[in-house]
Amino acid sequence: MKLKEVLAADRIASGVTVTSKKRALEELSKLLSQGTPALDESDILSALSGREKLGSTGLGHGVAIPHGRMAGIEQAVGAFVRLKHPVDYSAHDGQAVDLMFGLLVPQAATEQHLKILAAIAESFSDEAFCASLRETGDAGALLELFGQ
Repeated sequence: MKLKEVLAADRIASGVTVTSKKRALEELSKLLSQGTPALDESDILSALSGREKLGSTGLGHGVAIPHGRMAGIEQAVGAFVRLKHPVDYSAHDGQAVDLMFGLLVPQAATEQHLKILAAIAESFSDEAFCASLRETGDAGALLELFGQ
């Protein structure tokens, strides 16, 4: 699967300045809410924060994939944020995070959720892909990277 299938240019933000993991999740929730008009930003933040309480979604190497299943949506929705300055994310490698891919899937979509998370993890394990994400500033160009 191509990650571009769950993204849109208006759900991509580059050079975002935040000072904490919580603020980064707030920014991601704003973007995700643009793809889920039936859901409130605060509900999305609650879902993402609730998942983080189970364990950090920081993959390591500066990457995090906050995610959750939610009632009220019909299809998977993704958003991407590149932070201007990395923030402490309690990742297992201790490295601060600057690349965040957020994902929401329908409540009952367990298999789909796992498949998309696997595709995200596979993409972000590619050092060249992450380097390209860090060097590209335009939302349209970033979206194209997710289509490769």
